[in-house]
Amino acid sequence: MTLRTEIRKRRWISSLLVLAFGFAAACMPSQARAAKKALQVYFIDVEGGQSTLFVTPTGQSLLIDTGWPDHEGRDADRIVAAAKKAGISKIDYVLLTHYHDDHSGGVPQLAERFPIGTFVDHGPNRDTKPGGPTEKVWNDYQKVLATGKYKHIVATPGQVLPITGMKVTVISSDGKVIDHNLPGGGATNEYCKIDDHKPMDRSENAHSLGVMINFGKLKILDLGDLTWDKERDFMCPVNRLGKVDILVVSHHGFRPSSSHALVDGIQARVAIMNNAPTKGGQPEVLDTVRQAPGLETLWQLHYSESGGPERNTAAQYIANPQGETDQGHYILLTASPKGSFTVYNSGNKESKDYAAR
Repeated sequence: MTLRTEIRKRRWISSLLVLAFGFAAACMPSQARAAKKALQVYFIDVEGGQSTLFVTPTGQSLLIDTGWPDHEGRDADRIVAAAKKAGISKIDYVLLTHYHDDHSGGVPQLAERFPIGTFVDHGPNRDTKPGGPTEKVWNDYQKVLATGKYKHIVATPGQVLPITGMKVTVISSDGKVIDHNLPGGGATNEYCKIDDHKPMDRSENAHSLGVMINFGKLKILDLGDLTWDKERDFMCPVNRLGKVDILVVSHHGFRPSSSHALVDGIQARVAIMNNAPTKGGQPEVLDTVRQAPGLETLWQLHYSESGGPERNTAAQYIANPQGETDQGHYILLTASPKGSFTVYNSGNKESKDYAAR
């Protein structure tokens, strides 16, 4: 075989490989191609605490809260399992809404098990009772920061966090709230007229670091355990947030949060509640959320014993049903930047699709 013939042969083989690769890509299942452009959000069951993992199409990740301490690392292990399912080997940002043990208690255990880039918080602990559980969580967190292994951001209202693939805007932090309208906000809020009569809470809850997350046309709101009076600060008389698509129900469904001004005003299509069987999911809040204008579905991490059959959402939308304890079933949201999304229940393997609004 001559050199010229050999070169022609190699070019012919290369052309065939290019064609074959192009054909394989064209035949790739549409859902696989879509997944590369999707936002993944894991609502991890930490038994009535909070831990929500966002993984963007750029591969960056944000974890909001770390669940409880102790329990032999149960919550940290569940977070790591979700991270591996999502295909990441590092959590770029861990945002702590506040320093109660069900939200930030798991920091040391998670730091031992999985690489973390940056911690984000609202600043100093405001629950200063000596010897209390919040003081211990705060001190343990300070020890993690003191290692010098991690970057640290103290967030303020209006700040946009430097995560790629989605826009994360701080709405509330350390008792202060955003003082201007976000895109889509600015209308008078008619639901401010409803008097909520909720108990006051001046603990760390009122200092929660809350965020609005924009992914293309999709809007997700997570306010930690922010209380009703702080909600009304940015919802009344003008709704500074506008409508959202997904609401992470504040405070696990406890009464001091979820004012009508907020829940009715934002008109979320989907609400997701990170409650436990006997923590959160209070009847009044279940009613408020289920009856909110525009709501299509309430999803719950657990069946609420206090809510009973008449107030809990439909069984297919509950990840951990009545009578099943410590199973750790999660809820997964997969979203397109065009505004459509799917919610999947890992407990019963059912999912529901939502078209773009």
